[in-house]
Amino acid sequence: VGDLPGVPGRMERVDAGQPFLAVVDYAHTPDAVARLLDAVRRVTPGKVVVVLGCGGDRDRGKRPGMGRAAAEGADVAVLTSDNPRSEDPGQILAEMAAGAPDALREVDRRAAIALAVSLAGPGDAVVVAGKGHETGQEVDGVVTPFDDRDVLREVLAG
Repeated sequence: VGDLPGVPGRMERVDAGQPFLAVVDYAHTPDAVARLLDAVRRVTPGKVVVVLGCGGDRDRGKRPGMGRAAAEGADVAVLTSDNPRSEDPGQILAEMAAGAPDALREVDRRAAIALAVSLAGPGDAVVVAGKGHETGQEVDGVVTPFDDRDVLREVLAG
């Protein structure tokens, strides 16, 4: 079993030689976010920084719970866009922040990932959640190439 490859976008480690753990995961429900952050917390001696968003034109009721799961499971939560589709990304973040009033907000997902990395030091963990294996970001009906794993690698490489 140890020789089996991991599932793309599920607890997928991104290693660019940084002194902290970096993980991308598809977690997109409050329970999945809570479990993901609990698992990362168990292997992280330092702080846990999470980046996550909620999809637009989807279940608005889970947004505060997503924010709450991030705020409770991480030391720092950065709320950001995740396929806002036809919705206002700022409004989505505001709804998530109802459950995480102290969370940082950055609508631009690439900038949010860079912010999270800038906050991490040796022994910490950066978790980028919500998109996992997805390779695009949908805004107003237009899908732009965007892969959290690639963006995280680029940011880590400086």
